[in-house]
Amino acid sequence: MERTCPECGDKIIGRADKKFCSDACRNTHNNSLNKDNKNLVRNINNRLRKNYRILETLNSEDKTKTTKEKLVRMGFSFDYFTSIYTTKSGSTYFYLYDQGYLLLDNDFYLLVKKDLK
Repeated sequence: MERTCPECGDKIIGRADKKFCSDACRNTHNNSLNKDNKNLVRNINNRLRKNYRILETLNSEDKTKTTKEKLVRMGFSFDYFTSIYTTKSGSTYFYLYDQGYLLLDNDFYLLVKKDLK
């Protein structure tokens, strides 16, 4: 029985459990499966990634303060975050993965990093 590559249709030569004719075909096939097909998903992921990089840049230690103006000037968007944590005292932290921020008085923000250990 002749097996063919699901990506390009060429004949597969080699091991019995081999699925693709080459590494290039395997990579192309897997990349097309994992590609974000919708612009909405791709755009949101890009926005989350940008927000995360901004917080990571400003919060080089585990805790620091910054202003809303500085965040906005760097391109931060407060509409995109991955989770919300509300403390017992009622403070609400917004997180992008392990980087978070808390609104303080006078448009200041406390930037924090969650310890994931």
